Amino acid sequence: MEPAPRRTHDYAPAARSLVTSTLVLGLLATLAYWAWRQPFMIHPRTLWELSRMSPPAALPVPVEGVSTEAVADTWGAARGSTRSHEGVDIFAPRGTPVRSATRGVVSSIRESGLGGKQVWVLGPGMERHYYAHLDDWAEGLDEQDVVQAGDTLGYVGTSGNARGTPPHLHYGIYGSQGAADPLPRLRAAAQQPES
Repeated sequence: MEPAPRRTHDYAPAARSLVTSTLVLGLLATLAYWAWRQPFMIHPRTLWELSRMSPPAALPVPVEGVSTEAVADTWGAARGSTRSHEGVDIFAPRGTPVRSATRGVVSSIRESGLGGKQVWVLGPGMERHYYAHLDDWAEGLDEQDVVQAGDTLGYVGTSGNARGTPPHLHYGIYGSQGAADPLPRLRAAAQQPES
């Protein structure tokens, strides 16, 4: 009796399929990397980067020319009989530039409610930075713009329920746990040595 013929496997088709799949995946990964680095992807790329960052422990005063010492601690002060102050009021002459305290994405520009003319910036750690009572917005500023710390958002004013008060910026920070007092962070930045 003769032994049964030995079966041989043809691995060539499987190898070709593996090489083709690897090349296609490599090409797709290269294309995705290229696209991710392009200017048209700045908005999603910035949102992804901000989501991975921690909220800043120190922030500059967002009103040009105002020192931390000039910012009064009004956090939690009564505002009428139903609410308390969730931020700080930074007084300055009408028209003084208001600058973003952080890098971020402009999530809203609107005129409504108590804040009047306002800008919301989504910043590091996905905290929302609220700039209210503006006299006007910076020319060309649009929702979804990526801003850097120090970029002009608008100008100090008295819009909303600030009519009849001295011009000021209401600056608030809102995170996943609700409103956070900005003043300790403004003071922390003032205590940092200048580089």
